[in-house]
Amino acid sequence: MTTTNVERPRSGSRPARLALRLAVDVVAPLGLYYVLRAAGVGVYLALLLSTLLSAVTSIGSLIRNRKLNGLSTYMTTMMLASVVVSFIAGSPRFLLAKEAWLTGLSGVWFLLSLRARRPLAYLYTRPLLEGRLRWPGAWDELWERFPRWRRMWRVSSVLWGVGTLADAALRVVMAYTLPVDAVPALGTALYSATAFVLIVVNNVYYIVVRVRAKQW
Repeated sequence: MTTTNVERPRSGSRPARLALRLAVDVVAPLGLYYVLRAAGVGVYLALLLSTLLSAVTSIGSLIRNRKLNGLSTYMTTMMLASVVVSFIAGSPRFLLAKEAWLTGLSGVWFLLSLRARRPLAYLYTRPLLEGRLRWPGAWDELWERFPRWRRMWRVSSVLWGVGTLADAALRVVMAYTLPVDAVPALGTALYSATAFVLIVVNNVYYIVVRVRAKQW
């Protein structure tokens, strides 16, 4: 099927918003942790305060995004989980393993979404690519007409689910075996590496499927 005269999504600034969200949720808490440590604050308090900063941004996003659909339900659940974990008392090692909890929950959600009306990889990717970067528009129509299209997004959700679960397992090992002050920076590096590998693997898979399909 050839798609023409496709109306592009209105959310043209979404990639910029996602980049800003990444900076607020990842870079800012990491920076706060090392600033506090440099100022002589103890490990546990520095971890707790940086975690609470992440929780505050999550609460703000939750207040702004009141409309729930498949994707926003996932995002809201992850934000609430982040807030809850932020307030659970424990050792510095336990707090360092917090990201593993959330990453593992995300991986499980990707896999469970295979039984939903639309898998999570489809919901996540659609606002970024529908009608852009040589991707077709009318994704709902493609979903209804082409089994290969549906299978592509289900396989992609499996890739993301397995990848994020592996990431979560590595985070637990790092949190309980590596020097405490090294874990936050290494955890952020692992986040970047995991995202990079999964994005590359998924995009190669998308290209292979689209070349074979020839309808889109």
